[in-house]
Amino acid sequence: MDTQGIHIHNKSGKPDNIVLKEVMTEEKCAEIEAGLPSFLLGFFRYLKGNLLPLSRLAYLRDIRFFLDYLIHETDLTRAENIRDIKQAEFAGIKAVDINIYLDYLRKYKVRQGGGVYVYHNDNKSLARKRSSISVLFKYLYRDEMIEKNITDGFDPIRLPKAGDKEIKHLEENEIMLMLDAVASAEGLTKKEKQYWAKTKLRDRAMLLLFLTYGLRLSELQQLNVSSFNFGRGEFKIFRKRGKEAIMPISDTVSKALKAYVDGERPAPAAAAPGDPDADALFLSLQGGRMTERQIRQLVKKYTSIALGTGRDEGYSPHKLRATTATSLIERGHSIFDVQELLNHDNITTTQLYAAHRKGAKRELVKELEWDEV
Repeated sequence: MDTQGIHIHNKSGKPDNIVLKEVMTEEKCAEIEAGLPSFLLGFFRYLKGNLLPLSRLAYLRDIRFFLDYLIHETDLTRAENIRDIKQAEFAGIKAVDINIYLDYLRKYKVRQGGGVYVYHNDNKSLARKRSSISVLFKYLYRDEMIEKNITDGFDPIRLPKAGDKEIKHLEENEIMLMLDAVASAEGLTKKEKQYWAKTKLRDRAMLLLFLTYGLRLSELQQLNVSSFNFGRGEFKIFRKRGKEAIMPISDTVSKALKAYVDGERPAPAAAAPGDPDADALFLSLQGGRMTERQIRQLVKKYTSIALGTGRDEGYSPHKLRATTATSLIERGHSIFDVQELLNHDNITTTQLYAAHRKGAKRELVKELEWDEV
């Protein structure tokens, strides 16, 4: 979305770029709502009052996709445009129709730009999309816009139990291989080395922030130069649900950031006065705030070198977050302290990393070596 013409008058205490991101999310929600049937206006207000902007946006996108499916894949509506779908047509939708839709979502094709794209959804994604539709139909029933609550007939979607899935993270030796690659360009292609020569200090600082603090991708991407107070040895991050957190700056991270800011960070691209991205910490070679996609590709590149895989098989920033958790737990730190550092809402999330602690079973068995008498 083009941010030109958006002027921020910010007295919230949050950085302008954080406020701008919230405004842009609200604008995206409004754009989707404008294209949906008018009888859902009350539902839109319900979402706005009960969900955070990013969650609300995800729900609206799911519902828009469902309505498009009704038009192009079923005979449940006579509308040719989403906005023309009638409230009365919803009364004819049964639980079996939703179950067919959920089965459709497992694997479907979309023709776009002369090509055919095949989409797959795992059970976790299906469960979220099922939730979006359930919330919609429960609201319509509650407000007497449909006569029956059909959600009880939706097929359950089995999610893997906590601990069923192996948690992917870098081992200690792989962390060192990754940091060595940033320092020496070992494993980079000839073209990648050309970029590396201009960004190696930035790349190292980013990876160290991920590894040291277990930051989420959005938390790192939104960091500003003014987020850091080196005199007090701390920096501020903005987490999910608008939470703020003050973090201590480690010596390693402090040195890496100062080296980048003083020796490599390019001048920000020319921008209008008050541009919230003029203060961005991590800049692209073009002088703009790095996007989440650019950061994700950077992490995949360096982790793929450490793992000895192709670039596409490299790890995401979220797996560096897992690396932070498992590394701290393996060093004997309390899971409650790790929970606080990573901002996990529930301690059971942190416990998953403890359950996957490398060598735990081997250590337990060694405690019960029974020598022959």
